[in-house]
Amino acid sequence: MNKPKMATEKGVPSNSRVLMLLGQLERMSGEAMVKDVETARQITAKILHLIQTQEKSGKEVMSKGSSGMEVILASLENTRDVQTTLNILYILSELLTVGRGRRVGVFVSKGGTGILFQILITASKELPPSEELMLQLHSLLAKVGPKDRKFGVKARLSGALNVTVNLMKQNLQNTKLLLPCLQVLRVYSTNSVNAISLGKNGVVELMFKIVAPYSKKNTSLLKVALDALGALLKSKTNARRAVDGRHVPVLLALYLDWHRNDTRHRHMLIRKGFLVCLRNITNIKLGRKAFIEADGMRILYNCSTECLPVRTLDPLVNTSSLIMRKCFPKNRLPLPTIKSAFHYQLPHIPAVGPVAQLYSQPPGVDDVVDESDDNEETEADTENDTENEEDEKDHRTANDDIETDLNKLHPKKSPSRPFEELRVYERFFLELSEDFQGYIFESSKSASTTSSSSSFSSSASNRTTRPIIVPTAQALSPKHVLIPSSQESCNPTKGQHPQPSPSAPTPTLPAPLTSLELDTIHLTKDQDKKEQTHIPSPDGHATLSPLTKPPSQGQRIEQELAHVLECVSLEEEGTLNAEEGIRGVKQEGSPVNATRHIQSPLLLGGIATRRVGGGGSNWGSDCGSEGAEDEGGEGAVLEVPDTALLLSLHDPDLYVEMVKGTHSVPQYAEVAYPDYFGHVAPTFREPLLERVYGVQRSKIFQDIERLIHPNDILDKVVYDLDIPSCPVIEDDGESLKFNSQFESGNLRKAVQVRKYEYDLVLNSDINSNHYHQWFYFEVSGMRVATPYRFNIINCEKSNSQFNYGMQVLMYSVQEAISGRPRWVRTGADICYYKNHFARSSIAAGGQKGKSYYTLTFSTTFSHKDDVCYFAYHYPYTYSTLKMHLSKLEALRTPQIYLRQDVLCESLGGNSCPLLTITAMPESNSNDHICQFRNRPLIFLSARVHPGETNASWVMKGTLEFLMGSSPLAASLREAYIFKIVPMLNPDGVVNGNHRCSLSGEDLNRQWQNPNPELHPTIYHTKSLLQYLAHIQRAPLVFCDYHGHSRKKNVFMYGCSVKETVWQSNISATSSDLQEDLGYRALPKILSQIAPAFSMASCSFVVERSKESTARVVVWREIGVQRSYTMESTLCGCDQGKYKGLQIGTRELEEMGAQFCVALLRLKRLTGLRNHQHLLDLESDIIGTQAKVVSSCPTTYVMEEDEPSFMEAIDYSAESNDEDADPENEHGNEVHKSPDHLEQLSDSETNHRD
Repeated sequence: MNKPKMATEKGVPSNSRVLMLLGQLERMSGEAMVKDVETARQITAKILHLIQTQEKSGKEVMSKGSSGMEVILASLENTRDVQTTLNILYILSELLTVGRGRRVGVFVSKGGTGILFQILITASKELPPSEELMLQLHSLLAKVGPKDRKFGVKARLSGALNVTVNLMKQNLQNTKLLLPCLQVLRVYSTNSVNAISLGKNGVVELMFKIVAPYSKKNTSLLKVALDALGALLKSKTNARRAVDGRHVPVLLALYLDWHRNDTRHRHMLIRKGFLVCLRNITNIKLGRKAFIEADGMRILYNCSTECLPVRTLDPLVNTSSLIMRKCFPKNRLPLPTIKSAFHYQLPHIPAVGPVAQLYSQPPGVDDVVDESDDNEETEADTENDTENEEDEKDHRTANDDIETDLNKLHPKKSPSRPFEELRVYERFFLELSEDFQGYIFESSKSASTTSSSSSFSSSASNRTTRPIIVPTAQALSPKHVLIPSSQESCNPTKGQHPQPSPSAPTPTLPAPLTSLELDTIHLTKDQDKKEQTHIPSPDGHATLSPLTKPPSQGQRIEQELAHVLECVSLEEEGTLNAEEGIRGVKQEGSPVNATRHIQSPLLLGGIATRRVGGGGSNWGSDCGSEGAEDEGGEGAVLEVPDTALLLSLHDPDLYVEMVKGTHSVPQYAEVAYPDYFGHVAPTFREPLLERVYGVQRSKIFQDIERLIHPNDILDKVVYDLDIPSCPVIEDDGESLKFNSQFESGNLRKAVQVRKYEYDLVLNSDINSNHYHQWFYFEVSGMRVATPYRFNIINCEKSNSQFNYGMQVLMYSVQEAISGRPRWVRTGADICYYKNHFARSSIAAGGQKGKSYYTLTFSTTFSHKDDVCYFAYHYPYTYSTLKMHLSKLEALRTPQIYLRQDVLCESLGGNSCPLLTITAMPESNSNDHICQFRNRPLIFLSARVHPGETNASWVMKGTLEFLMGSSPLAASLREAYIFKIVPMLNPDGVVNGNHRCSLSGEDLNRQWQNPNPELHPTIYHTKSLLQYLAHIQRAPLVFCDYHGHSRKKNVFMYGCSVKETVWQSNISATSSDLQEDLGYRALPKILSQIAPAFSMASCSFVVERSKESTARVVVWREIGVQRSYTMESTLCGCDQGKYKGLQIGTRELEEMGAQFCVALLRLKRLTGLRNHQHLLDLESDIIGTQAKVVSSCPTTYVMEEDEPSFMEAIDYSAESNDEDADPENEHGNEVHKSPDHLEQLSDSETNHRD
């Protein structure tokens, strides 16, 4: 190459020199280039020298406004001289090596790629082609390719693919030339059409000639070859070629060879390359089969286990884990059917929808797995999406759900039902016509309550024909004593306890037994037929009749045997015969501390006792009285907590009475301890659990071990509701005992997998084949200080707050007996991930190849012979609600107007209570009565979704505040009339459903057109609201309390035309957007006063998918502008005072009370006629709107609080599940590119939180 002599000419700046030379080059037209070859060579050589030696020269050529690149490309296109071509290629190589891709972008935009391909084709026709030219061309193409989107298409159309392939075939030993060819091939192969075309040309086989066993030579070549092979194998046809060519065992053997020899981990990228090839091959069914046949599971498992101690090898472990999970044969859930274990026949079946499909399913169809469940389309398709594409896709689908029909965005004006139909609901609004004549305002209470409430719980006993087994904390004489359950039940109207009637028939009792209740004495007879009866005193309290004296404390202690955790049974007359195998309890284990003192008699007097020890409530037939005496010494006593003193609204005896009137499909005959004892919120803080590094990976590896070491797996069923006669399977004491046969319980099956590990299967909602999320079950027979692992294996949502710090709840009976009756957050090593149990297309709404997800947690028990309960969230049963409402009556003062009505009966025969709370008028003067009747109404409802128990705790807080004696509560009652439906779905709650009622439908999707037979509670609640709309008394505020399983904090969803239009592309006139901003006032106030509330999470957008929810229907049809859903987290908070803490009942009840305080502030705001606050709200909205524009994502898309966990999880695009959480739950899994997915270590994941 000639060195230019003019490089040192004086007085001419270097940049001018380059421009001068470029000018000379430009003046050489096409013909001159061909004719004057020598000049062209000299000029290009000089330019090259300047660019190589002076950085400025390169900048000058590439500067904006310079035509340097065009000149260079034109010369390249025109020259026919190899040396000139090479010079120009060297110049381009120098220019494009610096500049962070901008220069490459300029090169591509000026058509450089096409020119390079053109020269490549021309050069290939020379025989033999110039090696140096081919080398430079491929080197440049390798640089340019990744930046040119059309690179693959240009290569294919120009015929460059074959040139490169032929060149490789001829130069397999020439590593210098082979490397750039492979680099270009790697780029070609990212285009799927090219990959298939290359496969046909035998490139896959060619690549397997290049990849080699461990060697220190040519490692960079091997790395590029593996990248190219990995890209080729993304094509299914190429993956099949690799399988047919028996290359899977070869790849595994090579990986193992590199794993063994690369002891200093210098070639991790090569090892990763082999794994990426395997990952892409195993995206097809044949590949997975070949992988398993080649013993791939064991090879990768063993290699990964050896890599675990070295953190830098995480990408290898994560990719291996991904491959193994994909190849893990899909297992069948261990169930006969995915339909609920409980059957409830509907009065009529809907014509369309999931319930109709369920009933039309032909008998004998296996609905647990599909015939061919191993789906061809695994996650491959989602894995190569880039992050940004995925985000765009996300926002596009999210925006698709926004309501764009302006007619639907304006509340309806015409009434939907004739008033004659609605007039029947007048009886629920007596307060609007009450004149209080004859009412004495000082002392009497009676006028403020109507008798309609008596029917609410008086159905208690008259239908109960089953024994109720109730826990009590003491052991009575083993002789069975009976109380008839056909007696009259409680009437909560006067705030009294349930009273048995003296005239109820009683059987002859075999043993004398009397017991003093806290407030109530149950009817019993001793052998001398002396009666102990209830005589209500004029003040409404029961007094003890003088027929019998209560036994002394000493006598009572003598009658009790020392044993803890007792069960008691309530039976109807004539059913008592212990020897005939009444459901009873078998004693196991030794008595716990037999020398405690009874603090208060939490006994159910006169009720036959059953023994239960550490074994928990286990149905057995040998539960008669014979063997009971030898359990512990005479006179031993026991200490139990008086939860009635700890909890103002809790009374265990009253709870049992309420259970008697509760109707469940399985006809539960047991009471769970936590519901009996009650829950006192702990005083200590419960922080969000910090995720342990590698926890998910280690759990997945333990799952993979099941396949590799099948002999270690016990696979022993220990509990199964599908065997109704005997769900608890007897064993030798080596297994835990499970139970879920009590109100709100949910656990269908427990399988012991290893000595201390259990797979648990949840029951689907009745008349449904999915919605597995809520659980509540009892465990007993545990060993102390031994970590047990529990895996709930049929969860459906694709992500969960269990990945972000949430823990399960546990209640220990031993702790409760020691005076600490409470649910506590528990569980270590918690994670939630996709498992290998196949989800049939019937269960997945027609989609094939879906899997279930596992929630796994480990826990260690502190007490021997304990009985522990686990729950998804703090349980709140229907019977608890009835007990609370009964106790609330007792809080009423003469100044409080409280009425309890039964709105309707549910499908399952449970009453749906309706409460009216306000302040009594000051007197019966016209002014006071007028003020009383004209108070604005507030309409509240809760618990339409049974699994969202937090909604009931918030409602409890609201009710207690409203019935409280504080001046704020009094002002609130004077300001408003409250209409409250505290539990819209009693049947779902009672039967342990997660989302549906007995009709198998989500009741919060039935508001547009509820069926009076199938959805009575919704039908009648909507009718109440329609009645109010008709009489021009629509509520000021409607709020439906919910729980949210995927977000933190408490927040609201409301409805706004303006904000909906802003989030969509519809054009609207300013008159369309006329809207009072008052809908934002209440959430704004809450964000200022309630520490758990987050305004940032609120949304006021109306979505199509939510058009039949309470919030939208009440807004649109009833015309309530302030119509909300209030969502409370099941997890915890990430802002405010409770930041970093899990939420508890105290915070939830506080939220319910704060909601009331906010209503009082709202009253003051709206009463002031001061519109300044509306201006503040306007600026608020504009503020959020500005944020939206700047940050791209819409506010309304309720993203997960956290990014998805990408530890080794292939959260595929399954998240748009139809059971999205109440209101706005878009399943937005954030997909990462595969490399990102695997490189993200646990530690990084933690930081991102």
